Amino acid sequence: MKIAVIGAGYWGANLVRVFNQLGVLDRVCDLSAERLSRLATQYPDIKMESSVEAVWDDPSINAVVIATPAESHYEMARKSLMAGKDTFVEKPLTLRCDDAEKLSNLAERQGLILMVGHLLEFHPAITRLQELIEQGELGRLEYIYSNRLNLGKVRREENALWSFAPHDISVILLLLKQLPIQVTATGGTYLQPNVADVTVSTMLFDRGVRAHLFVSWLHPYKEQKLVVVGERRMAVFDDVRKTDKLQVYDKRIDLVDGQFVAEKPAAHTISFPSDEPLLLECEHFLECIQTRQTPRTDSHDGWRVLKVLEASQRSLSMNGEPVQLEPLRSLEVVRA
Repeated sequence: MKIAVIGAGYWGANLVRVFNQLGVLDRVCDLSAERLSRLATQYPDIKMESSVEAVWDDPSINAVVIATPAESHYEMARKSLMAGKDTFVEKPLTLRCDDAEKLSNLAERQGLILMVGHLLEFHPAITRLQELIEQGELGRLEYIYSNRLNLGKVRREENALWSFAPHDISVILLLLKQLPIQVTATGGTYLQPNVADVTVSTMLFDRGVRAHLFVSWLHPYKEQKLVVVGERRMAVFDDVRKTDKLQVYDKRIDLVDGQFVAEKPAAHTISFPSDEPLLLECEHFLECIQTRQTPRTDSHDGWRVLKVLEASQRSLSMNGEPVQLEPLRSLEVVRA
């Protein structure tokens, strides 16, 4: 098997590292001669390429990994699929739901694998959390919130919502197994015109379940925290912590003499494997290529995340006006 990685920037370099570790990396394609020169020193046995056409035209390349800027994802993925290559696209799959549907239909017609890089869905802590939920340990889910905050990694081509939120939205949809029926989003623009640096999105789901997502690249310290509140227990995934990343708390609130009394419970640490999420994600892509199975994060998964992102962006542009999600058309909400 031979893999080509297109785009060797900040995250693309990580994909280069892992696919090389897995022994399938054939070449790296990037427009920056400086990046290619640096990577050539690190990986002397890997071909460095500045022409994407050379990748499309090479029949020995089985699959392509696309880690270019988000606005180029649709056209890059379309050309990759037209060239007969199984394709992995970093998040977001595209910038428009309609384009995601076109890619999904194209991959199906061509009989090709199309996978989206929703990394958190491969994190062993999220897998363990999903197991706890499915086993009923938390009870019926009531509320989820996620913070993804840092200082830096400011983008010019996309705002903080599109840069930071896709991973967390994918996890929220994974855990709740449904799309929201309404989305609201507000934010602030401080560094550059028309590019929001801070956004807060709120999602309303069926049966009154709610979730909110706070993202910012103007925050004094790094925070990546997911809190899931169930009717019986509450779970916290704190990816910044060195240890005890996943903890579960009992939910003890009693009514005493007409007053609610909350007993602060002790945290129970939940263990999970220490495998690198990116390695697991890349291994899954290779497995799908070999077995022709549908990826866990397929184009339908990418479309669902885009549906929420588009609704959030519309609400953001209207200063927080609620946006109702349109009825589903061709793609299912819940995974088969």
